[in-house]
Amino acid sequence: MSLNRPEPPTIGSVAALLAMDRTTLTAALKPLERRKLVKVSVDAEDKRSRRLAITATGRALLAKAFPLWTQTHAEIERSIPRGSADDLREALRSLA
Repeated sequence: MSLNRPEPPTIGSVAALLAMDRTTLTAALKPLERRKLVKVSVDAEDKRSRRLAITATGRALLAKAFPLWTQTHAEIERSIPRGSADDLREALRSLA
């Protein structure tokens, strides 16, 4: 889901969003690349940077997985006491 954007994001921006270091994210992307779900390419404007794009195969799998992802997040939200989910997100953001 973190790669599902109008423009392919950089590894750095995805790592920041997921609160991961870039090395860990790069390692996590390797299986997705091997399965041809994600393509990593050199940024046209900054050759030191890499862009991440979901492939057509990746988008198809994401579309299939999205209902389960939505259901799981709804279940998590329901398990957190009312009003506390936003407080929890804010507390986690402050830790990052």
